[in-house]
Amino acid sequence: MAKAAQAKTKTRAPKASGQDAIALLEADHREVERLFEAYEGLSNDADKKALAAQICLALKVHAQIEEEIFYPQARAKTGDTDLLDEALVEHMGAKTLIVQIEAMAPGQPLYDARVTVLGEQVRHHVEEEEGVLFPKVRDAKINLDEIGAKLAARKAELLKQLSPGDA
Repeated sequence: MAKAAQAKTKTRAPKASGQDAIALLEADHREVERLFEAYEGLSNDADKKALAAQICLALKVHAQIEEEIFYPQARAKTGDTDLLDEALVEHMGAKTLIVQIEAMAPGQPLYDARVTVLGEQVRHHVEEEEGVLFPKVRDAKINLDEIGAKLAARKAELLKQLSPGDA
């Protein structure tokens, strides 16, 4: 139960000051990894539903800020269209699973399997971003602080907009 209690923390809004874009995105990655790990230890359906909702919200916001702000800059500065096209397709796959998870309840057939597969897909996506895309972006000499500020502001807007009524 300690894991469940830890996992019930709200999805964190980004820090407002001076975080570069890659640091912000990597912090999101660590947060989502922590949430998936916490989910694995749950047996209570209410805890599973709450944590799955938190995972889905974090991933929806993260994907949107990448697609709206980070990926267009990365595409323009690195010229790596294949890698970014793959990332967008991976986002589409994750969004499909998110819609399915949000439409279900724990205990229904394939609920846990969908959350597990979503976690596996996200881990693969994170490995590619952090191992290939982010180094290319750093080498491209993009103003990561400026992009980070835009990401942080948009993330805060989306969290406020998409969070349940207690946000």
